[in-house]
Amino acid sequence: MTTSTMNWFGRLLGRKKKQPLDLSTATQWQLIGIKLRQHKLAWYSIWFLALIYFVAIFAEFFAPFDPSDNWRRYTYAPPQSVSLFESTDDGWRWAPHLEFYKSKTDLRTLKRHYTLDENKKVYFEFFGKTDRYELMGFIPMSYKFIVPENKRQPFFIFGSDRMGRDMLSRLIYGARISLSVGLMGVFTTFVLGILIGGISGYFGGTIDNFIQRSIEFMKSIPTLPLWMALSASLPSEWSSLTKYFLITIILGLVSWPDMARVVRSRFMSLRSEEYVAAAWLDGNTPFEIIRRYMVPNFLSHIIAVVTLAIPAMILGETALSFLGLGLQAPMVSWGVLLQEAQNIRALAEASWLLIPAAAVVVVILAMNFVGDGLRDACDPYHDQGAK
Repeated sequence: MTTSTMNWFGRLLGRKKKQPLDLSTATQWQLIGIKLRQHKLAWYSIWFLALIYFVAIFAEFFAPFDPSDNWRRYTYAPPQSVSLFESTDDGWRWAPHLEFYKSKTDLRTLKRHYTLDENKKVYFEFFGKTDRYELMGFIPMSYKFIVPENKRQPFFIFGSDRMGRDMLSRLIYGARISLSVGLMGVFTTFVLGILIGGISGYFGGTIDNFIQRSIEFMKSIPTLPLWMALSASLPSEWSSLTKYFLITIILGLVSWPDMARVVRSRFMSLRSEEYVAAAWLDGNTPFEIIRRYMVPNFLSHIIAVVTLAIPAMILGETALSFLGLGLQAPMVSWGVLLQEAQNIRALAEASWLLIPAAAVVVVILAMNFVGDGLRDACDPYHDQGAK
């Protein structure tokens, strides 16, 4: 095929050669995106977190079972290894299955022991049909990502807890609560930090002194004991949903001073800029100047700070729930799942109860990588300063 013929086919298909981005005309967000892609850990962490949040949002679809489903015959069942292919006389065939464990109770100690049964397997299918349920509480569905072929034979990829509940399903449902607590808590921090920090940095004087002394007082109180005191003050008769929203507010109320300090320092440097003076002469109110002209000027930096604050919120909820002062059953979060790991005796028999802790560590690391990448991408002088 000649070159002219290939060019003709290219024009016919409408393929255009992608032009490289001109950095001299690129917007601030385009420059941030370019620099963020160069930070490999941050870029891969963004995709990893997007996947985790996607699974958490659609937990009903991805979780094999409901988090409250229990099988008393399979208490503390060990994790089952997954195989996608099965060996036959004709070779290998597609047959997703898990290894099967036989349970036997010791009549003397009443402890349940599990032994591998090599002659039996637990088969499952992807995107299989199951009982009708509601995705996210309002979308009727009858298919799930993983479904056992025998509805009476459960499987436990991550093992089970003391009540025979599937740890994988509870981990996925717990991710929805723990990750949303971080986002909602950071939203409260974001609003209060910009509002209070903006007022402090824009007006200065007595208002600034009062706000800064208040921030110093709040920072002098240890964060975890303050969280514990506020959480312990919640009435025990309140519903789990009410406590969930109040815990997010508590986490946000305690964490806003750091954001306010960042906003104040930037506002103090921006309020002397010519465009701020022009906006004031144009008749804009102080709050319009803050909202329309000053905040957008360093919004990218605020996003980086907020991203680094999310891990602290998740750790706060996990710590409070682990100590019994945060969310409580039947609500499922990673902190609630870790409550059972407090029992050393149970932990010695079922080490997989620490899987939620591993999930917390991995997600926190990924969020820190994203925050570091955003912070470096939003700072045009970071590389020069490092040199």
